[in-house]
Amino acid sequence: MTEHADTPLEPEPLPVEPDTKDWTWTLHETCPECGFTAGEVDGPSVADRVQALTEPWQDVLARPDATTRPTPTTWSPLEYACHVRDVCRVFTERVDWMLRKDGPDFPNWDQDNAAVAGRYHLQDPAVVARELREAADDVRAAFASVERGQWQRTGRRSNGSLFTIESLGQYFLHDLAHHLVDVDA
Repeated sequence: MTEHADTPLEPEPLPVEPDTKDWTWTLHETCPECGFTAGEVDGPSVADRVQALTEPWQDVLARPDATTRPTPTTWSPLEYACHVRDVCRVFTERVDWMLRKDGPDFPNWDQDNAAVAGRYHLQDPAVVARELREAADDVRAAFASVERGQWQRTGRRSNGSLFTIESLGQYFLHDLAHHLVDVDA
């Protein structure tokens, strides 16, 4: 017996060109695209900055054009929001590893594969808004749990980049700030 769909399948959007840049330079320089200077943020300030850099997504996801790509190969605000939600989840996990293990190696996280596998373009903006708020609360709590003597604990990304918890937080905040500019928020 063959099953027939009652509705046509949603066409897959054109692929977004994978971001292969190593953005760690933003730890030492101001990003010319978003203006954020990650290296100026001290570790204990990271948790407080998370809310300011994630709260605007609630309004972004409420926009009538939240699911519309500005160009066929540029993520929609919804797709960016899904990415930010997942970045919050990944960084929560990484902070936890750095606090529990000495010098952990982080598994590779391919943001472009995550977008395709997670079908970001088909997710519900209202659900993503709730999930993003929860993920932001979790990552804020993770950074808030870091004690004074723990900010220099290290972890290594799969490409070999070494981070302290402080520099990981700085890098993370740049990602949040940068994507707000991507969606004009």
